Amino acid sequence: MDDIVKAALAKWPNVPDCHGWLGLDARGDWYMRDDRCQRAGPFAAEPGEGVAPAKGSRLLHDKLIAFIGRNYLADEQGRWFFQNGPQRVYVELEATPWIWRLQPDGSVQSHTGAPAGAVKHCLLDEAGRLYLVTALGLGLVHTSDMAQAADLVEQGTWQPEPVAVDSLPKRWAFVKSPQRVLGPGPWA
Repeated sequence: MDDIVKAALAKWPNVPDCHGWLGLDARGDWYMRDDRCQRAGPFAAEPGEGVAPAKGSRLLHDKLIAFIGRNYLADEQGRWFFQNGPQRVYVELEATPWIWRLQPDGSVQSHTGAPAGAVKHCLLDEAGRLYLVTALGLGLVHTSDMAQAADLVEQGTWQPEPVAVDSLPKRWAFVKSPQRVLGPGPWA
């Protein structure tokens, strides 16, 4: 966490949390979701929900994206957030808390640029999406890196285990939508 963020937390310890305003998609892109967007629908629709997702506006400012990445954490309930000064901005997740990018040397890096560490488990869901469990936690392999991931599987470096996508949040203790935990969204 940035020192300026730590200082803001000490100065203003009781700033209310923010929900529904920030999302992370399955490609590791951050999205801002204003009131209009939040009323239009959830960031990621659940199966059978019958509601179209409303992602919002993709963030493009490199310094803002880097700031979010340096201050991206999880609380004890498995809700991921961006510590924005004294305020926690909870993140709506399209897939998983981490999106993995494979490096030319075979190492794994997160969408925030953090090294993931060694791969502990490799998982394959019913739709053919590949997940890796590392020291940082569970993440989805970026779609652009699937050819390299397939090579690592064929070489025997990773041995995918079948997994049901619906089991991931409970099994790896993360909350996809902190906003939904508060109750049904305005689109319900």
